[in-house]
Amino acid sequence: MTTVITGLKHLTRTQPSGLAEKRLGLLCNPASVDDRFRHAHHVISRLFPGRLSALFSPQHGFFAEKQDNMVESADFFDKELKIPVFSLYGATRIPTAEMMDGIDVLIVDLQDAGTRVYTFFTTLSYCMEEAARLQKAVVILDRPNPVGGLQVEGNCLEPGYASFVGRYPIPMRHGLTIGEYARLINEECHIGCDLSVIAMKGWKRHMYYSDTGLTWIPPSPNLPTPASAMVYPGQVLWEGTNVSEGRGTTQPFELFGAPWMDTNILENALGKAPFSGAVLRPAVFEPTSGKWAGRSCHGFQIHVTDREQYLPYQTSLVLVGAVRRLFGSEFAWKMPPYEYEWEKLPFDLITGDAKIRSQLEAGTDAAEMARRWQPQTEAYQQQIRPYLLYE
Repeated sequence: MTTVITGLKHLTRTQPSGLAEKRLGLLCNPASVDDRFRHAHHVISRLFPGRLSALFSPQHGFFAEKQDNMVESADFFDKELKIPVFSLYGATRIPTAEMMDGIDVLIVDLQDAGTRVYTFFTTLSYCMEEAARLQKAVVILDRPNPVGGLQVEGNCLEPGYASFVGRYPIPMRHGLTIGEYARLINEECHIGCDLSVIAMKGWKRHMYYSDTGLTWIPPSPNLPTPASAMVYPGQVLWEGTNVSEGRGTTQPFELFGAPWMDTNILENALGKAPFSGAVLRPAVFEPTSGKWAGRSCHGFQIHVTDREQYLPYQTSLVLVGAVRRLFGSEFAWKMPPYEYEWEKLPFDLITGDAKIRSQLEAGTDAAEMARRWQPQTEAYQQQIRPYLLYE
């Protein structure tokens, strides 16, 4: 297997001269490492001695130590490099002029999850907007989309449901790298940032993370493996309900369940082999934190058997609809707040459109829902073509 060369590794090979005399900031977290497991802030500080002036961290903190939504991290001081570390998921989620004052260029090295409902994209967009306003440049060190660059699935977010878990009208499974996304929103959303992307070498759109030869470093505590990232575009829906999405276990998002769920009833209602490319295995788990902490939850683990056939969003819509229908007296939609939104239902923010919930409540078949959003998906795939960097 040929190992993909990430944007960080490519930076060390090309050493663009334009950065050598600039004051540099770096937005990163523990997954920002090279193929020798050296962290980006060490790589860049050695590559451009004395030029790294500030570090920035997204949700979950610089060390990805914060477990859940709306658990903030604080600013601190890096004693080794003697520079500040600014949290963009704390007192503010938008970089301030004071934070940006000490830099000329913001370098971004973040591993995305390939799913719209992942706050790193929102943090990036705010950084790009502020960089444009303050006349700073942004450089993206690109990384793989862990769930592939060909598969696009789901309805596009409706503007009225923009939030910190999704600002722009892209599908749930968007098929872009973080560099391609930056190029897309910079142009289509008229951000006008001085943007450049240091592309990967060797990454192809058909690749999943296991094809890259790279070691998976969790970008957040509840995506511990590529398997959890694979199911996340659908299983994140449970965050908008009172069903456990497996947080507080060693297999978040692969597991789902609740103390009141009867797996036999759900299995019988779904029928045999209800999903292409995935198998549901009955499981009992006890979360140590989050929903139903300390309670035995009855549910399932999703095992993806054919990633090309598996439709994570559609699969989980089927599951949510079935659980609501079968266990309606116990099932509930989660109430706000959710990611700093205090009025709209979390499920509607996650799906990006309240009509998805309405259709589930009306008993609409998930395949029919997919047919309804297909024109959106096709238009999106045409829109992104000029911004793609890889074959």
